[in-house]
Amino acid sequence: AALKRLTALFEEDPSKLSEAPPDVTGLIGQDCHGNEPSHHVIYFFSLLGRRDLAAKYIKEVMDTQYGVEPDGLCGNDDCGQMSAWCIFASLGFYPFNPCGGDYVLGAPQVPKTTLHLEGGRTFTVVAKDLSEKNKYVKSVALNGVPYKDFILRHADIMRGGELVFQM
Repeated sequence: AALKRLTALFEEDPSKLSEAPPDVTGLIGQDCHGNEPSHHVIYFFSLLGRRDLAAKYIKEVMDTQYGVEPDGLCGNDDCGQMSAWCIFASLGFYPFNPCGGDYVLGAPQVPKTTLHLEGGRTFTVVAKDLSEKNKYVKSVALNGVPYKDFILRHADIMRGGELVFQM
């Protein structure tokens, strides 16, 4: 039931929000990506076992709500949250509960990124075979070990290593 309701949120006709306040922007269906408190909503798909739908909507948000022009954000970048969402989405994980130290896996939007950590360690994220046609995650490996979980722990990142998404 939750999956059905969540999918409906992203597929519902946005014109039904015609009476919405002017700051309701960045609509994907009736999900308001331009309002930061809803940034985590897409990642409920991963938590419900549908990484494919998370990937679909993350890609749609990236393609339609972000750009390189001065008006390249669909909302007000309060304290950098719009930009932070874009960076995390590009990496392939998001701090669903930022106080919990865990990230929910999504679908990376760039082929490779390296985070430089304390003590000279690095954490590299690789999206093998990423393309417009190949945007869905087939499998994930952390440091060469198949990763079945949908949660990435902050401690795993801080130890350094490599997270590989096979697209």
